Amino acid sequence: MRLKWAPILMLITLILLHGVSAYTVSSLVLTVYNDGYVKVEYEILPAEYSSQIELPLLGDHYENVIVEDGNGNPVNFRLENGSLLIYSGDAGIVKVSYYTPDLTAKEGMVWTLHIATNDSFTVVLPENAIVVDLSDIPLEIAGNSITMPPGNQSVSYTLNGRGRGAGSEGGTESSAYLLILAGLGVLGGFAYALWRRKGGGKSMPTREEFQARLENLDLNDEEKRALLYIFDKGGKASQAEVREAIGLPKTTAWRMFKRLERKGLVKVLKGRKENWVELRF
Repeated sequence: MRLKWAPILMLITLILLHGVSAYTVSSLVLTVYNDGYVKVEYEILPAEYSSQIELPLLGDHYENVIVEDGNGNPVNFRLENGSLLIYSGDAGIVKVSYYTPDLTAKEGMVWTLHIATNDSFTVVLPENAIVVDLSDIPLEIAGNSITMPPGNQSVSYTLNGRGRGAGSEGGTESSAYLLILAGLGVLGGFAYALWRRKGGGKSMPTREEFQARLENLDLNDEEKRALLYIFDKGGKASQAEVREAIGLPKTTAWRMFKRLERKGLVKVLKGRKENWVELRF
């Protein structure tokens, strides 16, 4: 009798443990506007047995909060003590968006966006923005989008336009010119750092050296096997062949690739027929 009830009791325990707050952030995008407002967009994957999600919100003031499933259908939620309690039900994907003025601050001509998060995130700056400082080496820079690693991060920028207040026209133009040079210097320095991170100017490690690096990282056995397989394939392989090689279900493998990408270890490249995974260290 006890044996018959054991699976049921285990299932109940899993539901109780994962019923609230069990989720994975698959993407976090911050779109910054000229007036300092930021649109925050999350894409969340609830855990298998999760029916509710408690998502801590960035900032203290929130406007136009929208919560939807992957098909654009509204999902029930409520705001509670700086968190969003989402009744995800059987939704496979939950999308959250809202606006907040609390993530940016301005000092003189320079705006700074600050965020502390356990996930990597992408900042989309205004088209007329010039980056003047970054708190860490970005994972990727593409146009006016910057992808930053997890942690306590900041992005400082100025908006390319005429300054207001006292000062001659020539002085304003000189200040703008210096800011442009500063922005180019910052981007150039980080581009060089990224080049070095990807192995520019030095030979690839041996398999033994690469395997030794993996032992120093906080990775489970499946993640290590996946990274070794990609290394053996020359640093790039399709998600499908990696998944089949290490024997993982499609959903489990997808979550693993997302974890590795958030850690800055791989880059998932979207292809026409299938996605590819590329080593980034």
